[in-house]
Amino acid sequence: MRKKLSFSGVWAFLVLNRMAPSATSDSMRPLSDSQKTALVKLLADDDPAVYQAIRGKILSYGDPASEWLRPFALSSDPVQRRRVQEIVLYLARQSADNKFLAFCVSQGEDLDLEEGAWLLAKTQYPEINVTAYQALLDSYAGDLRERIDFGAGPESILATLNRYLFSELEYSGNEENYYDPDNSYLNRVMDRRTGNPISLCLVYFFVSRRLRLPVVGIGMPGHFLVRYQTSASGELFIDAFNRGKLLTKADCIKYLLHTSYGFQESFLAPVTHRRILVRICSNLHQIYTQLSLAEEIGRLQRYIVALAKQA
Repeated sequence: MRKKLSFSGVWAFLVLNRMAPSATSDSMRPLSDSQKTALVKLLADDDPAVYQAIRGKILSYGDPASEWLRPFALSSDPVQRRRVQEIVLYLARQSADNKFLAFCVSQGEDLDLEEGAWLLAKTQYPEINVTAYQALLDSYAGDLRERIDFGAGPESILATLNRYLFSELEYSGNEENYYDPDNSYLNRVMDRRTGNPISLCLVYFFVSRRLRLPVVGIGMPGHFLVRYQTSASGELFIDAFNRGKLLTKADCIKYLLHTSYGFQESFLAPVTHRRILVRICSNLHQIYTQLSLAEEIGRLQRYIVALAKQA
């Protein structure tokens, strides 16, 4: 026996048919205000089949749909409000995903790491104000510029930088929840002032770059450091996860010899910005795999594949 359509189901059927493009149409017709209102009203329907059909129709209009959906995100109807907000977020993440993928395939080894880190953060948090976070990094550098004696030796310069970041601002390694995905998204690292080794090294690196300090990323297996090096004073390694602890090359070799990796000279060589971004995405892929989040696993896999391609 054929299932009888509910009133809302019939209405949804009529609304969708009115919006369907003709057989000769090359593109989807723009929606009138009344059609948009009808679609949004149906989003709050109790029938799951109606909701899914309407959601699919709205999503078919892509990113432009966000513009006319946003006012309804403040609806007094809690179901409508929640569903509109979910669709707007979904479309924003989809747009951010496309932008990050385009960045990955179009850039070379020395890509703009800070731009890449923010584009990655927006794939999870599309509404963040990147300009505000960049201004915060600028303010860190501005404060430090007044405190650092740039004519002093590396230990003095790094001691000032470390006191500011790790004692005054209280950045620290997230040892309690090391595998929290938020440890890898730069906005959340700066919000909470905690993260994993590579994300804290990013903060260190971005501030140092603003101060024109000779700092590079060192991608040791199992741990990530930054290195300060000048031709006159040699090199010092900084462990940002452990409050900026200063290490010599001998300290790093000793650490590696006590791991299953052993020591290779290449382990202490600077890594390209592209490789750093690959490592961040690989870390997230492993975390989402442990959490069995299939959609997130697939998303990060796409990024890794895109970054593996040469621009």
